[in-house]
Amino acid sequence: MNWLTNVVRPKIRSILRRETPENLWIKCPDTGQLVFYKDVEQNQFVIPGSNYHMRMSATARLKSIFDNETWFDVALPDVIADPLKFRDERKYADRIRDARAKTGMNDSVKVGYGKLEGAGVVVAVQDFDFMGGSLGMAAGEALVRAFELALEKKSPCIVFAASGGARMQEGILSLMQLPRSTVGVQMLRDAKLPYIVVLTNPTTGGVTASYAMLGDVQIAEPGALIGFAGARVIEQTIREKLPEGFQRAEYLKEHGMIDMVVHRHDLKPTLGRLCRLLTKSPAAEVTAKPVATAIELPASPEPVPAAHA
Repeated sequence: MNWLTNVVRPKIRSILRRETPENLWIKCPDTGQLVFYKDVEQNQFVIPGSNYHMRMSATARLKSIFDNETWFDVALPDVIADPLKFRDERKYADRIRDARAKTGMNDSVKVGYGKLEGAGVVVAVQDFDFMGGSLGMAAGEALVRAFELALEKKSPCIVFAASGGARMQEGILSLMQLPRSTVGVQMLRDAKLPYIVVLTNPTTGGVTASYAMLGDVQIAEPGALIGFAGARVIEQTIREKLPEGFQRAEYLKEHGMIDMVVHRHDLKPTLGRLCRLLTKSPAAEVTAKPVATAIELPASPEPVPAAHA
């Protein structure tokens, strides 16, 4: 009897048991509604019922913006991973390693160059899944490289901001990325090239105090949290109750802090229209091409397609 109970029965159960993926369902943070993951993914990570905008990975964001989901991955400068040998509860080097394994990215910013409705654009995306999209030396270098590439290509630069602010583990070296990125924005302005910022949920801290609020056009996704200090800190400082919806995209638009709130489904045509308007370019036909994987952007002025590793 022990043989039947301890050996045969568990084997039968293991055969009949159906493995369920952990991410099969997504719970809407707004309504608590359970939605099939594939449906949300196909809907650009917008919950169908509530229109709640979930966070997108950097790769998914680039796919949603570039024509035919094809672009050049821009090679970014290498920086010292742990310049201060920082340690709190864990080593900073261990946190970086875990974040890289989780996201498949080297740091919190990914830069791509490709066509948006037929016109060349540079797009930099912050991924909140990489240590809260925090701004460190590597992210600062990525932004500066995006600005420099826009100057080289004489094309618009679009930045998708999603961050909790500067990365505390890099101290003053992290804070120095704020003026560096601001100088990069000024370089685009001097060259009369469009700089468009899309604020996603959340965009806070030092990022909001620098390049994220310096766009020629400021766009936000619906419901995005945008601010410098947290609402609780502000309430404790001024000792007043903040109004309903404070620091949300719609509230900021009503008070003149941003130009428009755009649904994710309308974001690509809106950005294409703005780029044409700001560069005084006619509408271009987008020819259908096979979907390809992203490829590395070589150092030469004209990128040559090559197989992606």
